[in-house]
Formats: sequence, structure tokens, C-alpha cells
Amino acid sequence: MKYLEERNQKIIDAVIKKADTVCPGSLALIGINGSFMTGDFYEKSDLDLLILINDERGGKLACAFIQDDLQVGHDIYCVTWERLQNDARYEHPNISKLMDAKIVYCADEKYRERLDVLRKSVKDILSAPFSEEDYAKAEKLLKEAEHGYTLAMISENKSDVLDGAGRVIYYVENAIAMLNKQYFRYGVKRAYVELNAMQKRPERLCDLIDDVISATSVASVQEHLSTLMKETVAVFHHVKETIAVQEKAVTGDALIGTYEEMYSNWRNKMHAAAETGNRHLAFMSLISSNAMFSEIESEVNIDRYDVLGGYDSQELHKTANAYDDILNAYLKEYRKTGIQVRHYSDIDAFVLDYQSI
Repeated sequence: MKYLEERNQKIIDAVIKKADTVCPGSLALIGINGSFMTGDFYEKSDLDLLILINDERGGKLACAFIQDDLQVGHDIYCVTWERLQNDARYEHPNISKLMDAKIVYCADEKYRERLDVLRKSVKDILSAPFSEEDYAKAEKLLKEAEHGYTLAMISENKSDVLDGAGRVIYYVENAIAMLNKQYFRYGVKRAYVELNAMQKRPERLCDLIDDVISATSVASVQEHLSTLMKETVAVFHHVKETIAVQEKAVTGDALIGTYEEMYSNWRNKMHAAAETGNRHLAFMSLISSNAMFSEIESEVNIDRYDVLGGYDSQELHKTANAYDDILNAYLKEYRKTGIQVRHYSDIDAFVLDYQSI
């Protein structure tokens, strides 16, 4: 223990002395993070430091080396204020270096005060009620997990499958932490402990992860990965349903023109697809229309329209008629706000009215 403390202090003193020599004024502060901050260290632990620099000259302090007598590798790297400011936005849960590093050297108290301001901004975020914005941050990481899942499921090569699985696990863990408005304090060694303490998660989250990394075949990895993703997505859906969504008023300004746009873009395409048997045209038209409906639903409080529910690959006429039903139902949203659909008997009537406005 004493030897490790002495070693750590020698490293810290060396960084400070080198800063005075090669980049005076660049070193802002040094903090101890990782296992020597949490108490999880052992004889092979490396020293994890927060070395905060004011400018790019401080990059000269970075160094990676191996300590032969203990066979321990050290990675001394520097962090800029810009990096910490980005971390303080709490877009990901790996912010322990910002939040928990024990400051052991400070070139000027103004730097400690600046760090405290960043830490307070994160604490304010974490203490605020869970919101739609918080959900969106977590969902962004979930989508990264879904990308990894796609890679794993379409691959046959073991290494590619494992790479995709690794991405899934990494982003699922991060997404769950964000869903709980927490950050990881103890690193990978104690990830399961921290995850199990979170309330919003699949009941057997760590077991599900362990099933993936314990699998002995590509098919088994993919099978367990599917279970992990399904249960994680289910938790997200449940949380989304319980968010106190701010009521979005339906206004004419928000909806005006959207019915005519949908009619113009997709209504006739749907019937043309039915006449010609063009499944691709019908399906992709529905996909585009569904995207527009989703955008509108995210902005104003209207009913959800199941655009894709009417798709029948064997009965495109039925599909086109179902889309007409969707448009007719949506027309009611216009009537609720007093919007009148713009109809003209011919182009001349349109031109006359258009130019008079």
C-alpha cells in the first residue's frame, strides 16, 4: 500500500514538474480517479488521473508506459476543458472522471471553481425529474445498441458477431444508466453491481448479458442477444408510456397544409400501385407517409394513425382503400381546428385565388 502511494505521488510530481518545464501555464489541475479513488485498487492497479489542461500545449504531458517491476501499464493522458464541458451536458453515463476525481493539485483556485461549476450543472440535471429530453438521450444510446444488434445478426463470422454483441452490451448498459439518470462510478469491474442497483432495467439484465458472453456458438450468441434486446426495448417502451408528457395543443398553424401534402404525395401513388401491382411503390409510399404522421404526432397531441396496419401485399387495392380511410380519419383533425381543405375546380381557379392572396 505504502509503495503504491509513493509510486502514485512520484507520477503526479513528475507531471507537475514537466508541466512547469514544457508547457508552463497549461496544467490546470490533477485529480485521482479510478480504483485509487474508489478504493478498489490492488497491487497491479494503474494510476488513473484527471489531468486537466488549458490549451493544446498540455498534450506534451501525455505518456503511456509499462512499469516493469510490477508489470503494470500506465496511460497518462490529458483532458481539455472542452471535453469536460461536453461531459457536463450528460449525454452519456461515463462521467466519473468529471464528477468524482479527487483533486490533488490545482494551479489556481479559479480552476477548481470552474470545475465545481461543471459538476453542479450535472448534479442539477441528475436531480431534475425524468423528462422527455432525458428519455431521448437514453433512446439515442439504445439506437446505437440496435445498430450493433443488426451487425451481429446479419453476420456469420464469429468475430463479427462478437463485435456486434460487444457493441450491444456496451450501449445497452449505457442506455440503462441514462434511463435511470445515473452514471457509472466504479468502472467495468463493478458494472454488474451498479446495474443491478438501478430500478429501470430488465429484471435479469446482468444474467442476460452474461448469457451472451458465455455463449459457445454464433447461433447461441445471436439467440441470447435477441433476448437481451427484446427485454431492454420492452423496458424503454414501458418508461416512455409513463413519462408525464407535456400536453401539446392542436392548432391550425401546426396542421395546415399537411392533409393536402399527404394527398398529393401518396394518395394517387397508392391507387396507381394497386392498378399496376407495384408492391414496392405501395410499401414505400406507406413508409414515407408513416414518417410524416410520426413527425406530426411528435409535435402536436393528435391520435396515432396506424398507416402500416393496412398494408396487404396480396391485396393492393385493399391497401389503397385502407390508406384512403386513414386520410379521411385525419381530415377530422382539420375540422377540430377549423381548417378547411383547399379545393379548386381547376387550375385557373387556383391561380386566381393564389395570386389574390
